Amino acid sequence: MSNFLKLNLKQFHLILMLLFVQQIQAQNQYELNSAWKCNPIKSTKESGELISSPSFSLHNWKTAVVPGTVLTSMLANKEVPDPFYGMNNEKIPDIYNTGREYYTYWFAKDFKESIPADGSEVWLKFRGINYSCDVFLNGKKVNQKVFEGMFLRQSFNITKFLAKDGNNRLAVIVYPPYTVGNANGGQGGDGTIAKNVSLQYTAGWDWIRPIRDRNTGIWDKVYIEKTGKVNLKDPHIITLVPEKRMPDAIQKPAIIKASADLENPSSQKVEGTLVYTMDGMKVAKKVILPPNSTTTVSLADLSLKNPRLWWPAGYGKQELYDTKFEFIVNDKVSDQEAVKVGVREIQTDWNAHTASRQVYVNGQKVFIKGGNWIISDAMLRFTDERYDAEIRFHRDMNLNLIRIWGGALVERPEFYAACDKYGMLVFQDFWMSGDCNGRWVDPMKKEDQWTRRNYPDNHQLFLESAADMIKMVRNHASLAIWCGGNEITPPEDILVPLRDEILPKLDGTRWFIDYSNSDEMSFNSLGGNGDGPYGIQPLDVFWNQRTFPFNSEVGSVGTGDYESLKRFIPKENLVVPYHDANQKPDSVWTYHTYTGVGYNEFINPYGKPKDIKDFGLKAQLVNYDQYRGLIEGFSSHIWDWYTGVIIWKTQNPWTAMRGQMYDYYLDPNACLYGLRNGSELVHIMANPVDGMLMMVNNDFKARRNLMLVAKAYKIDGTVKEITQVFTYIEASSVKKILSVKKILDEIGAEDGSFLSLQLLDENKQIVSDNMYWYPNAKGEYTGLQKMKAAENLKVSVKSIASGKVQVTLTNPANNPIAFFNRVSLVDATSKERILPVFYNDNYVSIAPGAEKTIIIDNVPLQTKSQVSIEGWNYALKYFNVN
Repeated sequence: MSNFLKLNLKQFHLILMLLFVQQIQAQNQYELNSAWKCNPIKSTKESGELISSPSFSLHNWKTAVVPGTVLTSMLANKEVPDPFYGMNNEKIPDIYNTGREYYTYWFAKDFKESIPADGSEVWLKFRGINYSCDVFLNGKKVNQKVFEGMFLRQSFNITKFLAKDGNNRLAVIVYPPYTVGNANGGQGGDGTIAKNVSLQYTAGWDWIRPIRDRNTGIWDKVYIEKTGKVNLKDPHIITLVPEKRMPDAIQKPAIIKASADLENPSSQKVEGTLVYTMDGMKVAKKVILPPNSTTTVSLADLSLKNPRLWWPAGYGKQELYDTKFEFIVNDKVSDQEAVKVGVREIQTDWNAHTASRQVYVNGQKVFIKGGNWIISDAMLRFTDERYDAEIRFHRDMNLNLIRIWGGALVERPEFYAACDKYGMLVFQDFWMSGDCNGRWVDPMKKEDQWTRRNYPDNHQLFLESAADMIKMVRNHASLAIWCGGNEITPPEDILVPLRDEILPKLDGTRWFIDYSNSDEMSFNSLGGNGDGPYGIQPLDVFWNQRTFPFNSEVGSVGTGDYESLKRFIPKENLVVPYHDANQKPDSVWTYHTYTGVGYNEFINPYGKPKDIKDFGLKAQLVNYDQYRGLIEGFSSHIWDWYTGVIIWKTQNPWTAMRGQMYDYYLDPNACLYGLRNGSELVHIMANPVDGMLMMVNNDFKARRNLMLVAKAYKIDGTVKEITQVFTYIEASSVKKILSVKKILDEIGAEDGSFLSLQLLDENKQIVSDNMYWYPNAKGEYTGLQKMKAAENLKVSVKSIASGKVQVTLTNPANNPIAFFNRVSLVDATSKERILPVFYNDNYVSIAPGAEKTIIIDNVPLQTKSQVSIEGWNYALKYFNVN
């Protein structure tokens, strides 16, 4: 008997009635995102009551960007230069020097909304203001107390404030954080920015310069919502998936638990029915709501038959159910909310062998391969399109998790929606960092460790904000882990209620760890901070030196090539950075965090760069090798040394040069493709120390009937067949096969060599394709420096679908290896790269007699484009799309 029929008779008749109920327009919501005006408080003498009067003239006010910040509005009005270019940020006054009033602004917006004639309610909703504000509408103050805290949504019932003629004026005065912090060059400046419940990076870090207004403004979305007598808020869905599941199998039922908050703003009690619909099934409950109250209502559990499960990227589909909550009063829908639900369950347990926690999804153990994320844009210019592109890049790197670093924010619902779509688990920090919040002695900090340990100043606001942000994102399937802070726990009177009361009550389904490198997550038997190493490492470090068993931060490089660098470095500063310890680096490079990245000793073996373009290319060789080696090294020890690794970091919200797989402008560098290659679900690889060939299988199923094909090449392209052998590997495991060190040492002693590894399935289709390049016996890439040109490389470019282009590279048998070729989609006229565009592979090398096919996606139809190809030994050429 179905769950529908198991309902008691009263519920059954109620649901039949609801099927035929007359529905009015509910969830009638629109965004106030254009035609805003702004003016600094220093030149605004009028009161909020006067400014919010529709008759008050805004003629001399400036165009404002909302959602946005004071600085984004100033930039839009050309009052400041682009702070992401060159040294422009130094030309913008810093709030610490100007005082808070300089960046205190009025924002005003005219909108049309009539007083409802049917007793409905109208709500003004803010999703984020930094840092405090007062709100006025049509000459009246709306908020009874100061609205403060960056991470706190606010909703105001404005029905009684609306103008009779429907012409309304909203005015909001926004004040910066109470303590703005001295941007003195420390991590988070002098640390006092953390006295607020807000972003910490805005006072500067080692990967970004200070944001001059500390992101003051109406930075997130503003809505007008119309409801009936009752406002339905914060619906909550919990999905339970018992037992161990396999993707694409017939599934046993999943249990769905649902609840929602119902706000009755009237002075009368309201009777109605809360109902939610999922996969064609309805669950309902009659309720009586007291006057002037908000009530949390839980519904009966639903058993979902043969559920379409949500899986992390690479393991299965990212199925999402459209679910609708409604509250019905007198046969009319008072309000409704839509939720996309991914049916899955996150579990963890302790791996005693590795001494770290391990993550399960739907009962299946998942080796975590993640990237650390700061924020999409340092000036909070968020868009759905940028979120989609960035999360897609992470999926394309064959990662399965993104960690949101604690000096930033709880990410926006649009970020989580993209993670739901692309199958990225999310590890979400709250707003703490070891740097600002006192873990270490730091001479750059204004206050001592004991004082900083108690930041922020308002602990109750922190807890209130945490509870609100939990409600905002808890329905997303991608959200997997909550974390108290980056490299430090919150103070006890925040940690304990957060851990023991707020999270169990409002979520209760995810792993919570007290801080990002906690022993609860990854037992530190090595000493030190519990994460790292940072910067470029010799590859044997990743393979042979055991680090922390669930490493929350490791990595650091990511400088782009010439095309990337020239987007934010002035022409006069586009010089080869220093490669001598006694040489002072260029000031612009240093400003954009090149210092300390550590390319020098790793680029020079390829030959000292001749110019900036040569430097950019050789940096990509290091980038590719570094991140392929990192993820291969960790993968070679899955479930033995490690249960997970999270790269520091995979993106930059500013034009920095460290810790990024793609630049701020969404142009991928070779880090992305080295990581993509090394992080394949099923992968063939070679240990750089002992030459041991190994397979790693991250999948839930064993792989049999795989053929390993291994070939070594001399620099001139002469091939030496090593082996061609059938092999297999069990699910979620790693396997050694044979060592090729002796062969590589012999053929590469003088000039180095190449190693080509392929895994083929029973249909002779490539499962994994990996090519290494090796230096000579002295550690120098002398052979690469004298390679012959691969000038006979054949190139075919054709459109294969709307927005998709296929590029086929065929290398004749008598050619040398066509080494390290970058494929780019460019504007046919300007030859500039079109961004963002997605490549299924790049920086590819093609052996003699071999062929590579690259698919380019997201090709704009309205732009005449070409494909450019340039490699180590293949000169730049352009090809039309056929």
